[in-house]
Amino acid sequence: MPTTDTASTATAPVPVASLTKTDFLHDYRLGWESRHASLAGRKEVFMGKAKFGIFGDGKELPQLAMARAFRAGDWRAGYYRDQTFMLAIGELTLQQYFAQLYAHPDVEAEPATAGRAMNGHFGTRFLDEDGQFRPSAEMKNSTADISPTGGQMPRLVGLAYASKLYRQNPELHQFSDFSVDGNEVAFGTIGNASTSEGMFFEAINAAGVLQIPMLVSVWDDHYGISVPAEYQTTKQNISEILKGFQREGEGQDGFEIYRVNGWDYPALLETYERATDICRSQHVPTLIHVREVTQPQGHSTSGSHERYKNAERLSWEQAHDCLLKMREWLLAEGHASAEELDAIEKEAQQTVKEARTAAWQEFFNPIKQERDEVVELLNKLVAETGTENQLHELVEALKHNTTPIRADLVRTVRKALRNVRGQHSGSRRELQHWLEQALADNADRYNSYLFSQSEEAVGNIEEVEVEYAADAAAVDGREVLQACFTANFERDPRIFAIGEDVGRIGDVNQAFAGLQEKFGELRVTDTGIRECTIIGQGIGASMRGLRPITEIQYLDYLLYGIQPLSDDVACLQYRTKGGQKAPLIVRTRGHRLEGIWHSGSPIQMILGSIRGMHLCVPRDMTQAAGFYNTLLRSDEPAIVIECLNGYRLKEKMPRNPGDFMLPLGRPETLLRGADLTIVTYGSMCRIVLDAAAQLAEVGIKVEVIDVQTLLPFDTDHLIVDSIRRTNRVLFADEDVPGGATAFMMQQVLDEQQAYRFLDSQPRCLSAQAHRPPYGSDGDYFSKPNAEDVFDAVYEMMQEADPKRFPAIY
Repeated sequence: MPTTDTASTATAPVPVASLTKTDFLHDYRLGWESRHASLAGRKEVFMGKAKFGIFGDGKELPQLAMARAFRAGDWRAGYYRDQTFMLAIGELTLQQYFAQLYAHPDVEAEPATAGRAMNGHFGTRFLDEDGQFRPSAEMKNSTADISPTGGQMPRLVGLAYASKLYRQNPELHQFSDFSVDGNEVAFGTIGNASTSEGMFFEAINAAGVLQIPMLVSVWDDHYGISVPAEYQTTKQNISEILKGFQREGEGQDGFEIYRVNGWDYPALLETYERATDICRSQHVPTLIHVREVTQPQGHSTSGSHERYKNAERLSWEQAHDCLLKMREWLLAEGHASAEELDAIEKEAQQTVKEARTAAWQEFFNPIKQERDEVVELLNKLVAETGTENQLHELVEALKHNTTPIRADLVRTVRKALRNVRGQHSGSRRELQHWLEQALADNADRYNSYLFSQSEEAVGNIEEVEVEYAADAAAVDGREVLQACFTANFERDPRIFAIGEDVGRIGDVNQAFAGLQEKFGELRVTDTGIRECTIIGQGIGASMRGLRPITEIQYLDYLLYGIQPLSDDVACLQYRTKGGQKAPLIVRTRGHRLEGIWHSGSPIQMILGSIRGMHLCVPRDMTQAAGFYNTLLRSDEPAIVIECLNGYRLKEKMPRNPGDFMLPLGRPETLLRGADLTIVTYGSMCRIVLDAAAQLAEVGIKVEVIDVQTLLPFDTDHLIVDSIRRTNRVLFADEDVPGGATAFMMQQVLDEQQAYRFLDSQPRCLSAQAHRPPYGSDGDYFSKPNAEDVFDAVYEMMQEADPKRFPAIY
């Protein structure tokens, strides 16, 4: 029987006696199919048919038990050992399992990732072919796995939090496709070693505060790759050190914590039924510490566990193999004979063999056909050029390659075309056409769906211009945002905002002032200081059809949340090839605030880590409001960085604060000029405009362009039109040298080919390499100021016309 850390039970567990022999043998068969899949997968890697393998062997029984507690509408955020669970809930077939191992790039064959993630990375397609949400309340749902261990935990908080909102907010009861009274449980899985990650502890604390239906299973096999538990966990026991989270009784806040051995099938069934019932009915977060789990093949195909496990440990693992223990239990209880179980094990092995063969043929046969087509085309070229050359050797090498990949085909064709460069023939044109088609096909296989392809993609949101009354009042910029958020909250009950100080005081700059009182605490909510799980709360909730605005109080604190944004959100559409989305909006503020940890401009870091998200850098709050209005009608994730020094600056109040929508990727020309183009964004716009006024006094007329969004960047190539007229360009911002200025230069000179129109060397003006010290002088001497802009432009003009612009210094 399972031991627990709690004396209370919400309801009596479902007794094992309610299951039949058929149920037991079904699980036994499935367990062995999963085991043989692991064993066969390792062999496929060693045979060279797959690049790498990581498997769930040894964890079959707890996953079978978890699957029996998992219902339609529930959600999973797990990690790469959960193959048995996915098989058991019917969202993975053995053939799909091997298709993923082979990296089959076809959604039909490998629906989780279309071959983009290595094996063991599971997920269901909760979007339809048009990119719209399917009715998740009727489905068994798994969010797409990521490799960074512990990285699934922030998202798990959000998946469970959504159930709380769906249950407690009456306005959301109409969205029955997404929830049935918030009855859905979010199941998370994690290895014992990964519970050492800060994200795990932050997620546990957040769930305990929020009181949400989050059920975490810890598969404890005592190791993290080669590192044993004594180096991983205090007391070598995660449930022991989490005892302080245990709730004190019925109706009290906290966790329910259970311990159960991973080889004890009846105890596992009872524990999961009991824990899930409490979680589902009472929204009490639950942790199940599954101990004494084995890992028969070691961590992965990278090496053998015999290198770090001693003989005693290996012997213990063999004796406590969960499938062996289940066999012993079935025999002892009289549920099956040894002959029946032998037959099941043999049939399971054959079933896996057939699935593996079918998956390999489905994966490899199209490549082989493409290879034969290329060989035929190349033979035509050889017939024209003779056999005594390198072209003939290329053909022969490809012809005798028994397991070619598509890269081999394209590489060979490219080299062949080099050999016949300058020649004109029908066979050469045929080969060229094949290459063009192959590159297009492979771009779809391997490069597509970084962004949404649905009707709600940012680029499909129709622009609506801002309107002003003739007597529009000049108000603080924060009031424009306040009006924008109010209108959107009234328009769409799915929208909510969370973050530090967002609720009662309406955020530190008052853009949410009064909104909690108006819309309630469920929709405008304070959080603790926990940026990683603030982001995670938004990720999971957005996956469940809600529209979260998650606030990171200052841009520098985004580092706490950059991992889930980079590894989870940004690549979600890509790694599922359009099968999942998380339209999360991250609201933050930065630029020009003084001090080492509040300087607010780590743009290079963000640009390099969130490709797949949008990055808006509005210069004022009206622009920010326009972006929020667009994004809240879109299905794509984004970061909006508001200017910290702009909340008290006066702006006209729009007549349509919640309805005007700005396009992303379109720069705005703030000042016309003929001598030089300055490209900038955010708070630098005001500094550049100040410098432009000073430059005008000495006869230099600059054109000032605000890019408005860095991702996407100038999609219509408007900046090159300016450079075509001015023939000079300066990129200016307050990021580190080689940061966003270098990014903008690359986009304009390389992508837009503006180099063709330059009469002077393009220049970048950025901040110092260090963060600015505290104080106004620290800001002035660390980040570009109006005088710096003036001098940079003047030097460029002096180089062009030294008589008109003599040296100043």
